[in-house]
Amino acid sequence: MKLKSLTGLAVVAAMGLASCQSGTKNASSADSAKIDSAAVVKLVADSFKKEIDGKQTALYTLKNKNNAEAVFTNYGGRLISLLVPGKDGKMVDVVVGFKSIGDYEKSTEPYFGATIGRYGNRIAKGKFTLEGKTYSLFTNNGQNTLHGGKKGYQYVVWDAEQPNANTLVLHYLSKDGDENFPGNLDVKVTYTLTDDNELKMDYEAKTDKTTVVNLTNHAFFNLNGDGSGEILNHELQIYADEFTPVDSTLIPTGKLEKVAGTPFDFTKSTTIGARINDKNEQLTFGKGYDHNYVLNKTAGMGMYHAATVKGDKSGIVMDIYTQEPGLQFYSGNFMQSKNTFKSGAKDDFRTAIALETQHFPDSPNQPAFPSTVLKPGQVYKTSSIYKFSK
Repeated sequence: MKLKSLTGLAVVAAMGLASCQSGTKNASSADSAKIDSAAVVKLVADSFKKEIDGKQTALYTLKNKNNAEAVFTNYGGRLISLLVPGKDGKMVDVVVGFKSIGDYEKSTEPYFGATIGRYGNRIAKGKFTLEGKTYSLFTNNGQNTLHGGKKGYQYVVWDAEQPNANTLVLHYLSKDGDENFPGNLDVKVTYTLTDDNELKMDYEAKTDKTTVVNLTNHAFFNLNGDGSGEILNHELQIYADEFTPVDSTLIPTGKLEKVAGTPFDFTKSTTIGARINDKNEQLTFGKGYDHNYVLNKTAGMGMYHAATVKGDKSGIVMDIYTQEPGLQFYSGNFMQSKNTFKSGAKDDFRTAIALETQHFPDSPNQPAFPSTVLKPGQVYKTSSIYKFSK
């Protein structure tokens, strides 16, 4: 991670990813007809009003000149809905989500659409050492810490400001000792829906004590629409020649492995389901794809072009650009049909994917990985763009 002082060196930093539960069957309650119904689901503002931890939650809608919409709540800094035009001109909701704050509070999957921190992805055995001191975190994913611990940023109520129709600014002060991480971390996340149908994510953070930071957004995408069924026929290209293989607890081994000749090779556009059931130890560990890709720095939008995804029914194309070195690809392997999306469909096995721009998992314990350390006087900054076309 490149960092800059308040006076001025260049910056880039982090985001992160993965999910957690255990898989069942494929979508039965939804089909392509759900694409239209997803487009007309109207979220009710009152369903997102609640006092949590003494702070008020609300609904925020961003719009652009193309009638695209991105809907957020400040509870967890969550992206609830994202309407973009499909090949027939109809609007498609490409982000799965719920109809109320209550649904998010009781969800068995805590990360739907959430802004993730202080450290996205996994930290091995919930421990890391910084400047000679060892920090012990809450282990909420087997023996490991995932997405910030017991009360990650998905559970906090962010301060929110909407300065214009296109922009939402979220702020959170994560106090020294929050989930046992060191330092008061002042976090600002700006979400912008541009007139080019781009959802831009700008992250910024400062600390008063040396700490580790890896922020991301955990949107679950189905480019055919919320509730439209499996994502196995989505076409995916990832601009990465290597990935970070993991052990049985999904912690990176520290090695970088070539994707060529493996089921992890998405250097050319391939359907997600083409090799997902191949006999492969890494696929067994992840119950499918749940791995970090090492981006090969393909240029795009003044950043790295991380991935291109196409919905097989909607024709919608999502291009991901980032300043991050990695991309976590998660194929919805732990979705269990225990929650009901706003479309009325269940969160069935592999009915959504996450593609999270990030620094690598367990970087605090992996000195060969790009650093996620942030020191006082430095500014953490990183940007990613999810661009939609047809």
